[in-house]
Amino acid sequence: MILRRLHLHGCVSHRSLASSADATLRGTAPRTLPSAALLHDSAGNGASSESEHSRKPGPLTLYRNLVNQGKLTHDSYQENVASELDNLLTRLQRYEMEMEDYHAKMYIWENSREKERRRLLVEEAQDKQRDGVWIDEKRGFLDKLVSRRRRSSIEPGVGKWVSYLNREKKLDKLVGQRPIAPVAPKGLYLYGNVGSGKTMLMDMFYGATEGVIKHRRRFHFHEAMLEIHDHMHDVWKRRDDDKSVQSSSFSWISSLPFDAKIKEWLIGEEKYKQETQQKHILLAVADKFLVDRQANKTGASILCFDEIQTIDVFAVVALSGILSRLLSTGTVLVATSNKAPEDLNQDGMQRDIFLELLSKLDENCNKILVGTEKDYRRLIPTEGSTQNHYFCPVTPDTRSMYEAMWHDITNEIGGNIISVTIPVMFGRSIEIPQSCNGVARFDFEYLCGRPVGAADYIAIAKNYHTIFISEIPAMSMKIRDKARRFITLIDELYNHHCRLVCLAASPIDDLFQGTEEGPLFDLESFQFETDAEGTKLRRDVLAEGNVGLRPSTSGLVAILSGQEEMFAFRRAISRLVEMQTPLYLERVQHAHPSFQLQAPGVGSNNRTCVSQSAPSV
Repeated sequence: MILRRLHLHGCVSHRSLASSADATLRGTAPRTLPSAALLHDSAGNGASSESEHSRKPGPLTLYRNLVNQGKLTHDSYQENVASELDNLLTRLQRYEMEMEDYHAKMYIWENSREKERRRLLVEEAQDKQRDGVWIDEKRGFLDKLVSRRRRSSIEPGVGKWVSYLNREKKLDKLVGQRPIAPVAPKGLYLYGNVGSGKTMLMDMFYGATEGVIKHRRRFHFHEAMLEIHDHMHDVWKRRDDDKSVQSSSFSWISSLPFDAKIKEWLIGEEKYKQETQQKHILLAVADKFLVDRQANKTGASILCFDEIQTIDVFAVVALSGILSRLLSTGTVLVATSNKAPEDLNQDGMQRDIFLELLSKLDENCNKILVGTEKDYRRLIPTEGSTQNHYFCPVTPDTRSMYEAMWHDITNEIGGNIISVTIPVMFGRSIEIPQSCNGVARFDFEYLCGRPVGAADYIAIAKNYHTIFISEIPAMSMKIRDKARRFITLIDELYNHHCRLVCLAASPIDDLFQGTEEGPLFDLESFQFETDAEGTKLRRDVLAEGNVGLRPSTSGLVAILSGQEEMFAFRRAISRLVEMQTPLYLERVQHAHPSFQLQAPGVGSNNRTCVSQSAPSV
């Protein structure tokens, strides 16, 4: 009798299920649909509506202006690259509009497809609720036993996979294939020796894209690897949250007029779709790199990637997965490296995965050699420099000049000199012993004699436009860990356009002395000095690439040649030389965010100390 009543109740309520479920679906839009007109209107406040006159000058104009002003020495290699970047900038202006149209079509297509997918799920649920109890009631014991045995011989998940595929095929017929994306213009892969101008030219291009392309990022290798780890943490946390029945992903199911068993089945189907679409963590991480950072996700995207390297297995797997995904979805890449793409992985780590990355780079980027053996940073004119920022050797006189500069700059900026703590990544923080309105002071041992790494240096570089470092020794392989940290520190201060004031034991050219003791190290590889927080996630990513996790120290030991090590030395020296030039110091005032925030108050001794609560990086 109980079964019969349940069955009758199912038959009676079935007629109202369709109308009630339809009303629920109509009331729950999967996502907000911007119209094509609205998309163009919002874009009008960004790149595409700006007049040609209001746009920043392109890389070629910027380069020629600096040469004409005597700030740079002319080089035909550099001018050729500036011209190529200029041409790319022109193509990007059209590509931005094409991608806006494409994303407008994609919004419509994705929403239509999601609405139809939910409708198909509701129809399946209606059939299950209508027929499920009748089947249970009519089947005999023997039929049920045979059915259970037959189901047990089927591999778990196959039924869901078949249902998922059948549903996708139906959706293709109902909604049609996805819109065809416009062909992205080829990016550039710039490679060459230390000081050849690769980073300078890329930064000229990146600056010129402001107002032309909405979604744009500029990364150095160190920062990119750290952000990959950060996004991986976020993706795993979100996946755990989405597995909860209370997840917002399943909220549309709760109001449907089905019993608990059917709702449980619907949630199971939704979870399976999520797991299928989110199988590879690197794809999810890549999707967060650029477009997902913006509220308005329409338009083109570019990634400027400085110093591409493949220093260990993780870098090979991560870069291959993320860059391949970004390039496949239309992101334009402008990259720099000291090596041609085919020479990046001379140790042959995970060759199959690396070859996939090479294929993507070859398909989507033009390779250009920049410069010769000359270090053009040494040819930047130094005339007009009124102050020395590198004091050596350490004597009472140089120390007095160093201290005088600290007092002059902090007095000019104004405010109190205090000790503060700023957040780093992964919930960590670092204390700044002496801080005053964008100016910070350390000694060498504090920054390089402790287990700190790129994440800490990035946090410092983002929060302070001027860094004072005293007691810098002449480095040899006896203190190779400190030397690695110092090179990473210089990289990040340079990449974030910081002004650096040093009190050192020796001139810049003599900072790195002696390589005869101990094993050789690739000093560029030191970006995970504190990599304990990333070990589990690195293992997950390596599993995606079907590779084993090597000990973290193996990425540092020099399987690599002494030539690799010397490149890291030369690059650090070259950058230190450039950081003393008027051209670089002028750029600090225009490029560093905290310097620009303070610029109106510089020179006022009455200015109070700005808030030292820094944003997390």
